[in-house]
Amino acid sequence: MKINISKIIIFSFTIFLLSVFWLGLKINHNYDTKSLVGSKISKFYVTEINNENQYISEEDLKKNKYTLINFFASWCSPCRAEHRYLMSLSNQNKEIKIIGINFKDKKINANNFLKDLGNPYNFVGEDTDGKISISFGIYGIPESILVNNELTVIKKIIGPIDQVQFNDILKSIQ
Repeated sequence: MKINISKIIIFSFTIFLLSVFWLGLKINHNYDTKSLVGSKISKFYVTEINNENQYISEEDLKKNKYTLINFFASWCSPCRAEHRYLMSLSNQNKEIKIIGINFKDKKINANNFLKDLGNPYNFVGEDTDGKISISFGIYGIPESILVNNELTVIKKIIGPIDQVQFNDILKSIQ
């Protein structure tokens, strides 16, 4: 009986590819933030959008009972939709400070956005290259992260804040 080496190699390679494909189907590819909630943030350092000499760090966040970190951009239409909820949260509740992080946007556009719609933020930082966003697991904007003064993540909101999310934030901080 003659063994055909090329058939064995093709058969082995086919089995290998099918195994890799099958294992790939078993992996959960859904974005999941469950591991972020309950974890602590660290190495938080963001420069102010209009003044590189001003910044905010995790030490500043510890001074607030609660901090909502909101990632936004002027070119983001869902950011415009959620803006009224941020304004309301800023005006109604003194228990929470809101940090805005402008994501890959021009300073002039971000400033005009806040001038036109109002500025709900206690501090506006910039993330010109997206590295800060990546460190928080942000994959699209708007997204928001609610932390307490121990820097523990209480809630992560993917997408724009709406009435339901607004109410959930208020419940979380009471």
